[in-house]
Amino acid sequence: MQSFDHLFTVKRMAYDKPLPQSDVWSPPFWEAARKHELRMQRCAGCGYVRFPPGPTCPRCLSPEASWELLSGRGRVWSWTVFHQLYYAGFKDELPYNVALVELEEGPRLYTNIVGIENGALREGLPVVVTFEQATDDFTIPHFRSADVAYS
Repeated sequence: MQSFDHLFTVKRMAYDKPLPQSDVWSPPFWEAARKHELRMQRCAGCGYVRFPPGPTCPRCLSPEASWELLSGRGRVWSWTVFHQLYYAGFKDELPYNVALVELEEGPRLYTNIVGIENGALREGLPVVVTFEQATDDFTIPHFRSADVAYS
C-alpha cells in the first residue's frame, strides 16, 4: 500500500476556513486522506474511476465498486486566482488559487495548488498530492508542482 507521507505536508495551524461536508458516500475518501492516501471509487463492472463517490457507476450503472489507492499525480486542467476575500480564513493567503486537477486515473478534483506562485500556474502543469490536516476529522488533499523539489 502506497503512502504519501514522504511528500511535503502543509503545516497545521488553527483552521478557520470552510470545511467539506461529508455525506453517506464520502467517509472512505476522508478516512484515506487522514492517512495521506488518495482513494476513489473504481467500478467493478467497467473499471471507471469516479469522483465524487456515489451509489452507482455513471458509465455502466453498476453498484459494485472498490476504493482504489491512486497515484496522487495529475495535471492542472484549469484554475482561477481569487483576489477578493470571501471567507476570513483565507485573508493571509490572498491572492489564492482554486484549481481543477485531472488525475492520471481520470477524475478531476477541485483543490488548491500550494508551494508555487500563482503566476507560475499553467495548463498541463504536472502536480502531486500533498495533505493539510485541517481538523481531527478532515485532512484536505492539495497539490503541489511536481517540478518543485521538497526536502
